[in-house]
Amino acid sequence: MRKLFLTIALVFLMVFKSIADEGMWLPLLLGQQVYDQMVKRGLKLTKEQLYSINKASIKDAIIIFGGGCTGSIVSSEGLIFTNHHCGYDVIASASTLEHNYLKDGFYASNKGEEIPGGNLSVQFLLRIQDVTNEVMDSLKGLSGTERVQRQNEVLAVINKRMSDPGQFIETRVSALFKGNQFLAFVYQRYNDVRLVGAPPESVGKFGGDTDNWEWPRHTGDYSIFRVYMSPDGKPARYSDKNIPLKPKWFLPVSMKSLKDGDYAMIYGYPGGTNRYETSFGIKQKIDIDNPTLVKLRDMRLKYMFAEMKKDPAVKLQLSPSYSSIANYWKFFDGESKQLIKYDVYDQKKYFEEKFIAWAKGKPEYENIFPDWEKIYAAWRPYSMHRMYMNEGILGSPLIAFAASLRQLEIALVSTRSNAGDVKKAVESASEMRDEFLKEENKPSDQNILGTVTMMYYNDIPKDQQPIGFYSTLKNQYGALDDESTYKKFAADVFSKTMILDDARWKAFAANPDANKLQDDPAYKFANTFYTNYLDKYAPYFRQFNAGNAELGRLYLKGIMEMDPAKAKKMYPDATFTMRVSYGNVKSYNPRDAVHYDYVTTSRGVLEKYIPGDYEFDLPEKQIELFKKRDFGPYIDKQRNDLVIDFITTNDITGGNSGSPVINGNGELIGLAFDGNYEALSHKIAFDKDLNRTICVDIRYVLWCIDKLGGATNIIKELKLAK
Repeated sequence: MRKLFLTIALVFLMVFKSIADEGMWLPLLLGQQVYDQMVKRGLKLTKEQLYSINKASIKDAIIIFGGGCTGSIVSSEGLIFTNHHCGYDVIASASTLEHNYLKDGFYASNKGEEIPGGNLSVQFLLRIQDVTNEVMDSLKGLSGTERVQRQNEVLAVINKRMSDPGQFIETRVSALFKGNQFLAFVYQRYNDVRLVGAPPESVGKFGGDTDNWEWPRHTGDYSIFRVYMSPDGKPARYSDKNIPLKPKWFLPVSMKSLKDGDYAMIYGYPGGTNRYETSFGIKQKIDIDNPTLVKLRDMRLKYMFAEMKKDPAVKLQLSPSYSSIANYWKFFDGESKQLIKYDVYDQKKYFEEKFIAWAKGKPEYENIFPDWEKIYAAWRPYSMHRMYMNEGILGSPLIAFAASLRQLEIALVSTRSNAGDVKKAVESASEMRDEFLKEENKPSDQNILGTVTMMYYNDIPKDQQPIGFYSTLKNQYGALDDESTYKKFAADVFSKTMILDDARWKAFAANPDANKLQDDPAYKFANTFYTNYLDKYAPYFRQFNAGNAELGRLYLKGIMEMDPAKAKKMYPDATFTMRVSYGNVKSYNPRDAVHYDYVTTSRGVLEKYIPGDYEFDLPEKQIELFKKRDFGPYIDKQRNDLVIDFITTNDITGGNSGSPVINGNGELIGLAFDGNYEALSHKIAFDKDLNRTICVDIRYVLWCIDKLGGATNIIKELKLAK
């Protein structure tokens, strides 16, 4: 009985409102109740200091870094702190075997040594505007696919109207509460961003995949950049005449010790959550989506890692994509386990039964769950197929590139294409091929292609497979239950495709011919599988997507009508829009008889250190400094040691990587970079007891810059709060 009561209470709170430190709040719509809670927990700033349109505020120091991370401005000259893994691509691209910044680290001793970031850009939020009425008025009487299509059209019109490309101003309307509210986020993009500093990879990724999503952690996950503007103070593309940005706001850097219970606030751009997911969605994730993704990524990582261990050049080449694949391989494996462990399916099911009882007799809501059950039943038989396309077939870099050549084929066969159109298509394909070849590792990719072709045959229902493909494969290469058959097939594709042959590609580009492209073995494979999925099974996904979106919108609308008072305390799912979360630095007890402290120190780094190890090696200088206990002004006097990482109770998710962790005075105390394994169900269900955000302590960042890197010029640029 007591267990049932606790389950009911947990479900009620989980669905209706934030509990404890749950919630990624829109700073524009920060309610008085939430603000009062922040003050009660230790915030010393006013609402206007957190977010203001008319005056400078903390929001002006928070940036979208690249395409999927967060960064913060930490000096009056546009200096940026973010995570090492967020700057990884730029660091790797700037590296060579002679100047391996990824391996050895890098610090610019002056602005002239800073390295251009290529296509890297950052975006500042200018303002947020509610456009709900305009959108809703245009959607009256529409539902399903028609509503989705019309909504996309309306949002595109608003985005265009509120953007100004000449001023680098971009607007993106975000649908919140599953399409019950629409806010326009207006950004200004800066395209001249330069690499200033980064630790050696052994520091920035210390612990590697073994420690990923785990606490205790000892990772120095940071990198440093600078944003530039034109001499007249406007956003501009890269130029040696540009000058450092003069920001509206920058964060002072705290040198103070942390205590268990200290206030912590995180600003950033969480990418996506689905806290209002249904029991149908939970079951789909646990049964099919997550296991399939994990299985396919595991296979890809195995072959990539095998080649990376053999050659430093290959490691440098594959590291960015390997890191990206590995990060969410472990996440989705953990997410499934936590969803099962904490009975999230049953919790969702219980609340849904309450909603169904409330909705009885209400025409708008009473058929939501019967209809939902039907659309999931219709899509489920094909859902693994989609995962295999995205994570398996297109998980081969060669096949992913080959699939992109469909646009070239269209230009070649279309009666409406002229010579100019074909020339442009060929030039575009050649440029993309050049970029593809820079990252292509043939041995690992060939193994991926052979293995995924066999896995697809074994796992995807035979009546969904491309007609004739596997019978032809059998006739040419051997038995379909023999691994060597697929190895021979993959070897043939790699040896015969013109995509990997410069001379043959050059001849094709000089005289492009649709038949030659269609006969290319890599393109033929990509086109066979992609066309099979696109023509037969993608329509099922579009129908499912439209139905799921429509029912999700109605469900959330109904939840808010079910209890209007509690609806006012609900927060929208993360949508890669600016959010603020609050909590505390806090230790925790993950399981019986186990206690985790809230910080890690240099002692733990030395305990984990394994000379020459792929994940736990360290620079000799760091070991020497640690053993001498040369921590300088960055020592934590309470611990009499150098604090490396710490944990907080803040609610974050992917996209928050690089987010500033800020104390009650608005000072930077760390950078968020990970979550803990015990709470990997956080995209769907926040755990008030176990959820922790893992952060690199800003004093460790400063120690690495100063003592390990010798870049005192960077330290002098910061405003240190002692």
